[in-house]
Amino acid sequence: MPNDDLSLFSYEILGLVGRGGAGPHDLLQLARRGRILDWAGESQYYVEPKRLARLGYLEARKEPGKTRERTVYSLTEQGLDALRDYARTPLTLTPLKSEPLLRLLIADLVGEEVTREGFATLRADLDDLDARLGESARAADALPHRREYLLLVNDFLRHYVELHRELVDRVERDLG
Repeated sequence: MPNDDLSLFSYEILGLVGRGGAGPHDLLQLARRGRILDWAGESQYYVEPKRLARLGYLEARKEPGKTRERTVYSLTEQGLDALRDYARTPLTLTPLKSEPLLRLLIADLVGEEVTREGFATLRADLDDLDARLGESARAADALPHRREYLLLVNDFLRHYVELHRELVDRVERDLG
């Protein structure tokens, strides 16, 4: 990371705020829509924008909300510069936190039958993720300036879900 003040999550928040701005609730909903990229705790979507505003990466303003005033954040020039600097750094593969892979790691300790049964329950979750990704793909049309990039991410995540389906099939076949 080019800046010690910023984590991968910080850059995610800056990117989600984007050109149009967003409130913490908006940020949380954007992350949760696809669910696969929702890897921070709910409170972090409220805490991190405040921190980034204190550091000068975001600017906060008040706007009317449905029931009360809400805070909306916008990128500052400093925030945009931070994203530009970050975009120039070499990419690395982010460590993978995966419950299915952990289940396979412990299969010899807990037994193949319980592992296979656990994997069978993953199918419903994958169906849910497929539906959410479909919603996200349709929602990309509302952001024409980001549509191409959002659809690239969506396509990658669809392949990721499909890779899990293939893993479920293999576990059911090989641990049968």
